Amino acid sequence: MPRASGLWHEVGSFAASGAAAYAADLGLFVWLRGPGGFGPLTAKALSFVAGCTVAYLGNALVTYRGRTPAVGRARQYGVFVAVNVAGALVQLLCLGFSHYVLGLTAPRDDVVSGLGVGMLLATALRFWGTRTLVFRAGASPVRGAASVHRTEEGNRSPWTG
Repeated sequence: MPRASGLWHEVGSFAASGAAAYAADLGLFVWLRGPGGFGPLTAKALSFVAGCTVAYLGNALVTYRGRTPAVGRARQYGVFVAVNVAGALVQLLCLGFSHYVLGLTAPRDDVVSGLGVGMLLATALRFWGTRTLVFRAGASPVRGAASVHRTEEGNRSPWTG
């Protein structure tokens, strides 16, 4: 079961990076809104960028450290931010649908739809996007280059995966 254990390690590391990013986002937002004196939208925009940066670094340096970037780090970070913006939109869509379409308007309903269901769906989207769009498995520094693996006997073979 090496594949399953590798996936669980990836999920756990992704979750730890996400938790650190959430803490950075929340902490910076609270500071910017309080002692920092920023307005709510500016504070949230800045804290979102900080959270994205922490998550990107956690994933680049820990979760997917063995994967060779297929593009430059700046472009990779841009795609990572786009995936995170898409996740934020999923949360907003869940909240908006629940609140305005289903008529579930109690504060508890908003928490369940936005931070429960929305966060769950957004996290799944972020994991998929980060894994497949940002840190692609098997990315080679030379486009189209065949990877060479050793077989159990130690022979080099470009045909094994």
